[in-house]
Amino acid sequence: MVAVEISIKRAYEAPSPEDGYRVLVDRLWPRGVSKERAKLDAWLRAVTPSHELRKWYHANLSRWEEFRERYLAELEAAEEAEGALRSLAQRAGDGRVTLVTGAKNERNHAVVLKECLEQMASK
Repeated sequence: MVAVEISIKRAYEAPSPEDGYRVLVDRLWPRGVSKERAKLDAWLRAVTPSHELRKWYHANLSRWEEFRERYLAELEAAEEAEGALRSLAQRAGDGRVTLVTGAKNERNHAVVLKECLEQMASK
């Protein structure tokens, strides 16, 4: 089994060398963060929740499990997301990957992505 290193960090926190490969996993650019300050290696919109699901979840934060299931279903259905996830899972096996998000809520799509990537990398 491959040891994977995946962490989650808010876009508003300072980048550090320990972050490794930094990838923005938000559909929208984090407000007030410059590209220079973000120090990202990639921006993967393909693995983000749809606009409709994101809006629904923000109005229904207490429905975490339903959001999680709906988001996983979206990821499974999107061919572009599958390739991006496989690439990230492989990269996580080679070194640390940090999922960067602007989300304040600790229950967010990056948590689901991290679980998904860890599962993929362990296969």
